[in-house]
Amino acid sequence: MKALVLNSGSSSQKAAVYAVDGSPLAEPAAPIWEARMEWNSETAGPASQGSQSHVSNRAEALKHLLAPLFAGRPRNAEPAEGLAVVGHRVVHGGPTYRNPVLITADVKAGLAKVSAFAPLHNRAELEGMEVVEGLLPGVPQIAVFDTGFHRNIPDEAAIYPGPFEWVAQGIRRYGFHGINHQYCAERAAHILGRELRALKLVTCHLGNGCSLAAIRDGHSINTTMGFTPLEGLMMGTRSGSVDPGILTYLMRQHHLQSQDIDDMLNQRSGLLGVSGISSDMRQILTAREKGDSRAQLAFDMFVNRLRAGIGAMAAVLGGLDALVFTAGIGENSAQVRAAACETLNFIALKLDPRANVQCRPDMDIAASDSPVRVLVIRAQEDWAIATECWKLMCQSS
Repeated sequence: MKALVLNSGSSSQKAAVYAVDGSPLAEPAAPIWEARMEWNSETAGPASQGSQSHVSNRAEALKHLLAPLFAGRPRNAEPAEGLAVVGHRVVHGGPTYRNPVLITADVKAGLAKVSAFAPLHNRAELEGMEVVEGLLPGVPQIAVFDTGFHRNIPDEAAIYPGPFEWVAQGIRRYGFHGINHQYCAERAAHILGRELRALKLVTCHLGNGCSLAAIRDGHSINTTMGFTPLEGLMMGTRSGSVDPGILTYLMRQHHLQSQDIDDMLNQRSGLLGVSGISSDMRQILTAREKGDSRAQLAFDMFVNRLRAGIGAMAAVLGGLDALVFTAGIGENSAQVRAAACETLNFIALKLDPRANVQCRPDMDIAASDSPVRVLVIRAQEDWAIATECWKLMCQSS
């Protein structure tokens, strides 16, 4: 079965086509075709084709990105002919949507209602669904939710200690990056040769957005992101958790409005805000090596919060069998992995320094005598979405 997967970001769009045959999720396949576009308010350019082209809106950008699928047989692609399903990564399922679902008019209306929870993402994903309906009429579309994996975390972890009326209003911990956290848990079990239901895992999704998940018996029982993707760890441009009193202080003393605060916490904080250099950990590390004190501070703060989060997740689990690093920073920064693990010997975790530096994705980098294993696993969100589409299509056939 050929599946087209669309992964929409606030300023990016990824697309990939997979041939899915029911192979285990633990054995990811390379896409038949893939492309990516990133843009600001005025331009967009398909990185996969190395060109720049002007587009006026996301719908036009997506049509441009998918154009090779409808134009014969480009060098690295197959045409859209034969596509059986289109899968969408939907960031926020709100209180209603947990499991992957066939997209209907009612589902789209429901997603529009919860778009306030993640406005930059959910509205973009709805636009993508409309574009696909025009390009591939009659081809079923499936929504796979980033919040779904975390929707069964217990109430003591999910409910905030505010007025209990919040629960009825849908204000609770939803958690994000769930598609990749779930994939990494299953992949970890495969690498370790153990049953997933017998493992206690902490998965560290570290990229521009960062989150941890505590996974037991194959289920997420706690996670660092919350009602929105802003809570938790320090991130590229996002602050992560801060004292809410800071925000009320800024509103009273500096007359900041809600949009000002939203922009400050989401776009001008994190690694970028502290370092004054970049939201990219690679540039932070380069500046740190040159003696930049603010880059050093940004690195130290990032690692401090990461260590604290890992310790908290391990405590919730009551122990740890494996620590997993994934996504851009998690897969590629030996410095971050080494610093994060440096103080974790109290949970019997020992890193192999050489393996850490020389590692490639889907590898165990723990010392041979470490009771707790340390894995580096490549993020495979799109493949996981394609597999979920295959499962749902098989159930409905």
